[in-house]
Amino acid sequence: MKKFLSVLLALTMIASLAMFAGCGDTDETTTAAAGESQEEVTGGDETGAYEIAVVTDVGQLMDGGFNQGTYEGVKAYAEANGKTYQYYQPANGSDATDNDRVAAMRQAVQNGAKVIVAPGFLQATAMTTVALESPDVKFVFVDGWALADEAGNIIPNVTAIVYKEQESGYLAGYAAVKDGYTKLGGTFGGGGSNPACNRFAYGYVQGAKDAAEEIGADIEIRISFQYGGSFSASPELATQIGTWYNNGTEVVFSCGGSMIQSVISAANETEGGKIIGVDTDQSVLSDRVITSAMKGLSASVQKVLGEYYDGQWDTILGGQASNLGAADDATGLPIETSKFNTFTAEDYNAIYEKIKTGAITPDANVEGCEVADFWTALTAGHTTVVYE
Repeated sequence: MKKFLSVLLALTMIASLAMFAGCGDTDETTTAAAGESQEEVTGGDETGAYEIAVVTDVGQLMDGGFNQGTYEGVKAYAEANGKTYQYYQPANGSDATDNDRVAAMRQAVQNGAKVIVAPGFLQATAMTTVALESPDVKFVFVDGWALADEAGNIIPNVTAIVYKEQESGYLAGYAAVKDGYTKLGGTFGGGGSNPACNRFAYGYVQGAKDAAEEIGADIEIRISFQYGGSFSASPELATQIGTWYNNGTEVVFSCGGSMIQSVISAANETEGGKIIGVDTDQSVLSDRVITSAMKGLSASVQKVLGEYYDGQWDTILGGQASNLGAADDATGLPIETSKFNTFTAEDYNAIYEKIKTGAITPDANVEGCEVADFWTALTAGHTTVVYE
């Protein structure tokens, strides 16, 4: 990934920590009253309108994940191109409902939004409702899909950004094995039914398997969707991962929102347990994170906003999904902040270039990821996959 992504993330996390500690400029944010959305005032036009809106997913704006990456992309594009922007956080935080998301999107429309950018699959119902109500407003569904009305007609004022997660997963598994790890684990959100997490998982195993065959090492990979249904941290998940570490697992890929807090907790109880983060550079969360399987959230949001303002909505965006990967700088590892022992930047650039040019194309057909037979079929040669 481009170096500025990881640098920008680190700087933003520092700024956000200062804000939450009470050191930020309190004039920049207003706290939501009951039933209202939280907004960041970033300077409207002379009428007080805000042209680009971000409606956040569950959690805080500066979450080190989807909300933050999406917001940073909007902020970077808007400030570089003289556009006004603002974020809206649906009421009730992690317990936000579709009605809360609808209210936040409607507020953005009332405040003059021409384009609303919203990350996370939970946005689908609310976005469908408000996009149909407001056909002149454009909607960008980050990590989503093309939306349709009740009759099955594609909604033309919605575009989706979809990622080739299998590429980032592949790079993470490949790098870990090349770096000397032979006992790997992966805990994934969605209970086996979330396509993005499944693509991460499948790519992870493919990359590790290819690396094992290249170096002739015997490896074991433990895969589980058991405690990831809600994408949340839990004592049960921490216990499972702690058992993995205690039984010899060396590094665990944590793929699913705040699930990483349970993995960090388990790693901290062991002498050497390591972690692979997801979506953004999560090295800021723990010194146990050796790398992260990233999506270029900021870069991809800037790309789509640029296409919209270039007048390409009707030709390449409306009612469609942009499937972005390494060729678009939208997948990869944050090699500058990764903590590998022997896997070098040169090693990474070599394998990344093969994915970018299509010389290596990780399989994305994840149908069956929720059953053991899918993973058992991958057990061959130097690789043993254990599904739990």
